[in-house]
Amino acid sequence: MQIHSYSEFDPSPRRNYEQGLRRVLDRLVITMQRDALIRQTINQLRESLQVDRVVLYYFYGSWQGQVTCESISDSEYSIFGSTGPDNCFNQEYANLYLAGRIRAISDIELESIHDCHREFLRSLQVRASLVVPVLVARGLWGLLIAHHCQAPRCWSPLDIEKMQQAAKSMATASCILES
Repeated sequence: MQIHSYSEFDPSPRRNYEQGLRRVLDRLVITMQRDALIRQTINQLRESLQVDRVVLYYFYGSWQGQVTCESISDSEYSIFGSTGPDNCFNQEYANLYLAGRIRAISDIELESIHDCHREFLRSLQVRASLVVPVLVARGLWGLLIAHHCQAPRCWSPLDIEKMQQAAKSMATASCILES
């Protein structure tokens, strides 16, 4: 038989308040760690790949998402908060990325893509794009995207490997898995 102290069963409002505060603080720490990891990752990628922009497109609902973090070479390339074209990203594309699709477009003007996708990329000043999924056990968490805006660009196997490695590191980080 175990004997417990009264404080373990204390139903007082102060104990509930402290537990609630602890949960809020724990979530805040995880969020700060996640955001720092994402910022560091995309800054390193932009510098390493020497591109104009690297972003994280985070999915918050059924294929609804938003650019939640970006690293840009110039403020004119900012797309922070962009939600993407409503009718272009659908279940068909989601399934491709869920299966691990990597999409490297050297020149949006020459690539065979849907018109809505091309127009959307033009509106973002994109000329070349590299997209890698961030896959967690629950599914597609986000897309890691590199944009070259000034000219076409042929993506090398090393460029693709760097993006894949970064996406994998993010997908296995405890601060992302807990978010």
